Amino acid sequence: MEWKGRRQSDNVEDKRDMSAGRGGLGNDPFSRTGFRIPSGGRRTGGGIGIGGLLVILLVSWFLGINPLTLLSGGEGMMGDSSSQQTGTLPQGNSTDDTTAFVRVVLAETENTWSGIFKSAGQTYQEPTLVLFSGQVSSACGYASAATGPFYCPGDRKVYLDTTFFRELDQRFGAAGDFAQAYVIAHEVGHHVQNLTGVLPEFNRRRQSMSQADANRMSVRVELQADCYAGIWAKFTEQEGILDTGDLEEALNAAHQIGDDTLQKQSQGYVVPDSFNHGTSQQRMTWFKRGHDTGRVADCDTFNTNI
Repeated sequence: MEWKGRRQSDNVEDKRDMSAGRGGLGNDPFSRTGFRIPSGGRRTGGGIGIGGLLVILLVSWFLGINPLTLLSGGEGMMGDSSSQQTGTLPQGNSTDDTTAFVRVVLAETENTWSGIFKSAGQTYQEPTLVLFSGQVSSACGYASAATGPFYCPGDRKVYLDTTFFRELDQRFGAAGDFAQAYVIAHEVGHHVQNLTGVLPEFNRRRQSMSQADANRMSVRVELQADCYAGIWAKFTEQEGILDTGDLEEALNAAHQIGDDTLQKQSQGYVVPDSFNHGTSQQRMTWFKRGHDTGRVADCDTFNTNI
């Protein structure tokens, strides 16, 4: 992705110096209200129809909107001249490039969702992205880098330890700048769900659900965020700033962090009842659906056979 020279978002808080030396952790934010990209650790999860109420919250809110009039495709991103040859951001002493990259990706998500919300007669409330190192405190509790990137509805912030980008490449085999951009776009997708009422309703309902049912519903929440990331990719593609292979990078990332793939790698077998983000195939399918159609209504994972 030809990202250098493009607008950078002002909605980034850099807490890396503040968080690097913190002590112990508190509650896992994802046991309550946080939503994350999986980092390959302990897994829970699954999928269940969310019912008519969430469909109304989502689909009627966007009634009549066709984002294809605003969007038309996307993927990819890059760092300095050396990284542009491989489609990955520079590692090591690359804080400035990494920060600039994150700011550009966030700005592109702001452009995408501001346009969609405007077409619905609404105003998009932009999230803040917090960069941290090691561990961080959020309205959802304390989290460590091992948790992976996450969105906290309580403070409407996306949290990212950029060392995850290296892990995405070296541990998960998902190299490339657009794989990294997909991670950010997915978490912003959770912010969109928060604004449209999907996350508040999910958090309310799961208080009285069994773990298995909550996990199954979580799969649908996560797949919708993947679909929203696909819509963002379509917009970015229309901007004409993608490189060959960018979309494939995002699809590969979606595959590598599927529940079944991660479980096979970590324990040699899969436990479908424990899925909470979706299989590799499901994640790729819903990202691609968002990219191919560009329609928010086509991201209704709650009233669809996933």
